[in-house]
Amino acid sequence: WNLVFMQFDRQPDGTLVPLPAPCVDTGMGLERLAAILQHVHTNYEIDLFQALIRKAAELTGTADLENKSLRVIADHIRACSFLIVDGVLPSNEGRGYVLRRIIRRALRHGWMLGVRQPFFSKLVPTLVEQMGEAYPELPAAVDTVTRALQAEEERFAETLDAGMKIFEDVAGKASNGVIPGVDAFRLYDTYGFPLDLTQDIARERDLTVDIAGFDAAMEQQRETARAAGKFGGGVTLPAELVATLSPTLFLGYDRLQADGLSVLALLKDGRPVQSADAGDSVIVITNQTPFYAESGGQVGDTGVLAGNGVRLVVEDTQKFAGQFHGHVGTLSDGGLKVGDVLSGQVDGERRGATILNHSATHLLHAALREVLGTHVQQKGSLVAPDRLRFDFSHFQPISAEELALIERKVNQQVRANNAAEVHNMGMQEALDFGAMALFGEKYGEHVRVLKMGDYSTELCGGTHVNRTGDIGLFKITSEGGVSAGVRRIEAVTGQGALDYVDAEEARLVEAAELLGGSAADVVEKIRALGQRQKQLERELEAVKAKVAAGATADLSGQAVEVAGVKVLAARLEGFDAKALRDAMDRLKQQLGDAVIVLAGAQDGKAALVAGVNGSAMGKVKAGELLSHIASQIGGKGGGRPDLAQGGGEDGPALATALAAVVEWVSPRL
Repeated sequence: WNLVFMQFDRQPDGTLVPLPAPCVDTGMGLERLAAILQHVHTNYEIDLFQALIRKAAELTGTADLENKSLRVIADHIRACSFLIVDGVLPSNEGRGYVLRRIIRRALRHGWMLGVRQPFFSKLVPTLVEQMGEAYPELPAAVDTVTRALQAEEERFAETLDAGMKIFEDVAGKASNGVIPGVDAFRLYDTYGFPLDLTQDIARERDLTVDIAGFDAAMEQQRETARAAGKFGGGVTLPAELVATLSPTLFLGYDRLQADGLSVLALLKDGRPVQSADAGDSVIVITNQTPFYAESGGQVGDTGVLAGNGVRLVVEDTQKFAGQFHGHVGTLSDGGLKVGDVLSGQVDGERRGATILNHSATHLLHAALREVLGTHVQQKGSLVAPDRLRFDFSHFQPISAEELALIERKVNQQVRANNAAEVHNMGMQEALDFGAMALFGEKYGEHVRVLKMGDYSTELCGGTHVNRTGDIGLFKITSEGGVSAGVRRIEAVTGQGALDYVDAEEARLVEAAELLGGSAADVVEKIRALGQRQKQLERELEAVKAKVAAGATADLSGQAVEVAGVKVLAARLEGFDAKALRDAMDRLKQQLGDAVIVLAGAQDGKAALVAGVNGSAMGKVKAGELLSHIASQIGGKGGGRPDLAQGGGEDGPALATALAAVVEWVSPRL
């Protein structure tokens, strides 16, 4: 036992306040209890860890089962696997970054054991054998766990070797035993080395890391990113202004027009003003508004604010200090001042198109989790009138079959025409209701829940359709990677989806016309065209080979003998690099002891091949010869002592360079 008696709560001023319920932490964890029952001295000697350690030793080729790196790997495969089972995937933020750090620490220990090939994910079956019966969710998710670990291992393997070389270089130059913070940050930012991993490696060499310098470099990068991402050049509301304002009441869930919008504040050039004139670009904050302010991925509304001869064309609506709606636009008529009362009219067509995409985004999220797995979590989104963009956690590209199934499932929900129900409730009540909350998002005590049938239930403050059928049609336009472990889908809905399908059909018809057939037989026409192309390529190669054979027969007679070695430099019009290499092989057979340079010219570019054969080997190096020629025609090249290739510009300099080959070779023979 390792008893800890918890009795007091220490306050900031140092005073001790008795806990409402004193307790004792026995320290008797599962592994410690198992160690006692199995009569061993450490947790790593229990059967659970021994099986993992033996498997790790087998995979890494390590004979010493007491090696601490094996213990690290065994411990970390368990932690990583259960994190993934619980829905965490490697990423650069939050708990995903905790997982990434653990994985990369384990991989580095494998690297220390000499492993240069993927090994970590191969421990998963052994873990399932040991713990699968007690934790059935582990074998149920074994494919997801394995693929996620494989993807992360392959990703880090690309930079681990290079990063370790950089570390060794930095460590060798470290003064006073300290790794500079800027170098630690470079390892983090460029090579994917978490700070604690760099600290681990440094500690093994009796070095420390300049944490303050690392933090400064990190903050500088964040500041640069913040400056680049600030809306309107970094417009913020002064604290003294915020203190005088009441939050804007949003009226736009059920209406697009509203009267009685009182101007609470005006900003011009980012600074508060009392009035503005026609032609001024301003931000107008009102007490209430039907305009949705950009948040949750949904773009801000556009439209018009007007009243008493004033007209403001609203080009965007942004939320300031998290609670004030700012109408961004230009005064086209009249003068505006604080205290004026206006009417607001939202662009209904634009909002209508936007809500289709927003509701479709929720259905897409649910479909992704159904098809790919519950590890899928939203990482970002854009909901605009013309398209939607959804970023989500996933560790590999989505196959065409999976993408088609995802699209089909969303459209099934569209056709089901389920009601889009909105519920306002407390946060805990919403979670009990089954609402999905986005990890890392901040929610208040009271939240808004959008439920579409039994398929999707999420917290959301955006605007949505009344029924899923309003979406009309959902069409995925692209899928790709954004960053490590994050994928992106773009799609269109409603009229945008119909327009997309029309455009695709038009392209299909045009392709059919070009192929001389109908849309129905385009695939067969393309397949036949591909086969015909391959046949023509084979015929062309045969012709080239025949021409090359004839050319080499003629060329062999042009060789000049120098010290018993045939030296040949020639230009072959229209020959590419492959044809030149084939010609080189034939000439070597024909000439025996030889030094050969061939140049082929096409479209103003010259391809070069140099070869050395027989007794000339060891005296003349093909790579040196070719580099010498290429440098004279503005090119470069190199290769082995017996064969080299390169290129440059075609022109008079090429003829001069070829003419000087015998002169360059002679002294070396």
